[in-house]
Amino acid sequence: MKVAIVGATGLVGGQMLKVLKERNFPYTELLMVASSRSVGKEIEFDGKTYKVISMEDAIAAKPQIAIFSAGGGTSLEYAPKFAEAGITVVDNSSAWRMDPSKKLVVPEINARVLTKEDKIIANPNCSTIQMVLAIAPLHDKYKIKRVVVSTYQSVTGTGKAAVDQMMAERAGKTLTKEEMAYPYRIDMNVLPHIDVFQENGYTKEEMKMVKETVKILEDESVKVTATAVRIPTMGGHSESVNLEFENEFDLAEVRAILENTEGIVVEDDVKNLVYPMPINAHNRNETFVGRLRRDETQEKSLNMWIVADNLRKGAATNAVQIAEYLVKSNLI
Repeated sequence: MKVAIVGATGLVGGQMLKVLKERNFPYTELLMVASSRSVGKEIEFDGKTYKVISMEDAIAAKPQIAIFSAGGGTSLEYAPKFAEAGITVVDNSSAWRMDPSKKLVVPEINARVLTKEDKIIANPNCSTIQMVLAIAPLHDKYKIKRVVVSTYQSVTGTGKAAVDQMMAERAGKTLTKEEMAYPYRIDMNVLPHIDVFQENGYTKEEMKMVKETVKILEDESVKVTATAVRIPTMGGHSESVNLEFENEFDLAEVRAILENTEGIVVEDDVKNLVYPMPINAHNRNETFVGRLRRDETQEKSLNMWIVADNLRKGAATNAVQIAEYLVKSNLI
């Protein structure tokens, strides 16, 4: 089992390697792949030293699986080349998510849609993954009519440059525009702006949540509206989610459903101040759900708070889980 990590030098690539090891993924050989400027660099992992190789060399090596986290442009250019060589690609960028010919997968929800013919498989957006994991079982039981979500997203979702910006600002350094990942200061601030603004006034990140949720749930009747916000934290993304159901629900039953959902940890004991926080979700693969309560202004409506490490379940872990399913189901 030969596995290529495309974008191995990045934040998500590093997490993918950790997750592969932690979950004892049955690889026999690892290929560290990155852009031409990183070729020849060395990566230390699990007691071994790996040299970074080029895309072309990775294709020639014929791995069974290539897990991509190298940006949309790279994926659009190279994922088809890997696929043409018979390599199954699990892609973490936004490049293929809304392509009707490509599957968009959160394994706990819809891995069943995968077949041997799927050579490019899309990993959803980080904020979408943690939300749909929590709401999908509730949709199955009560049928969701409408989702209102506001996100509180970690700077790690932007990458190393954003982390560097926040830590430099925290240290009192003055940065040039060129050194800043965001158009404004992020430390001690909140930016209601993730990705680029669209003509409808929403950002691309917000529209990803709208469209991806519908695709994963396979139900176009579900209405989603989102506001995506960047906050100066690390460790994970948080989300305030309001669900309006078609059918009446019982709060104790909701809690029981979530407690019995794979990948979910319920932290919901407000009397003892127990609720999900990104500081506790850091480096964890689970999605944490709490603050479960009725919306007292709207019938058949529920409020919930969802937290997950965006580099883990929001990216690396979900991608590795897809690869695990492919191996387990003999789809490669």
